[in-house]
Amino acid sequence: VQLQASGGGLVQAGGSLRLSCALSGLTFSNYAMGWFRQAPGKEREFVGHINWSGSSPYYADSAKGRFTISRDNAKNTMYLQMNSLKPEDTAVYYCASRLGQVPYTTFHEYHYWGQGTQVTVSS
Repeated sequence: VQLQASGGGLVQAGGSLRLSCALSGLTFSNYAMGWFRQAPGKEREFVGHINWSGSSPYYADSAKGRFTISRDNAKNTMYLQMNSLKPEDTAVYYCASRLGQVPYTTFHEYHYWGQGTQVTVSS
């Protein structure tokens, strides 16, 4: 099982990035997916999640209205479109998968994790 997150980088405040998370080694549509992030010196925090079908994405308050999670089960890939980025969005972003239809907001509920991709937003 492998989760590969990509798409991070350096962007100016107000800019956009699109992260991808490719999953291999298992049946992607059997898994709910989530995005988390961790800034230096801070705990890992929930960003958003999406259920197995791609309906009803859910976001942390910090992401609402700016971030959009989607998934393409045919491509075994989840996406995080991030718009209107702020310096406080700077963090390593992780994708995670959880067997089952229902995603959760707590990181310990997830079974597999990607390696993380760095997002840096300059002011």
